[in-house]
Amino acid sequence: LEEAAMLKKYATFHLNPEQPVVSSDPTASGRNFFMRQSAPEQESAEDTEERAKILEEVALLKKYAEFHLHPEEPVVSSDSTSCGRNYFSRLSADEYLDAEEDKECDKILEEAAMLKKYATFHLHPERPVVLSDPIASGRNFFMRQSAPEQESVEDSEERANILEEVAL
Repeated sequence: LEEAAMLKKYATFHLNPEQPVVSSDPTASGRNFFMRQSAPEQESAEDTEERAKILEEVALLKKYAEFHLHPEEPVVSSDSTSCGRNYFSRLSADEYLDAEEDKECDKILEEAAMLKKYATFHLHPERPVVLSDPIASGRNFFMRQSAPEQESVEDSEERANILEEVAL
């Protein structure tokens, strides 16, 4: 019976650790391992539960982020009765370009429009130059006072004939 009472006493120590320690020895001393300065920080039960909830939510957010980051991966469902229809790959769907192909197409069309504009400049040099900058100015290289004198076609042909005769 004495042993059973002592076991009950020690079981109460372990079952209720929040109760203060009662000692009959005045010289007994102890040190709290958990409250010392160098002890690792302890979390309360609420903090632990909150941490578990946060980690669960983060795992769920990671799962949804992967859905958006990798839309090419197949959809996995645990419901055998679920079904879906792909709007983009049905027979009557418009041709679909992904974002990269769409940007490339826009760039090609922009470059083609610019090439057409410059080809028009070369095909029709008689058209006037249209400027959007009011302070832009230009100078005709061929009509300036210090420009070398230009020969007519007849003069250049005659010069070529004379040089040919001299060379013989």
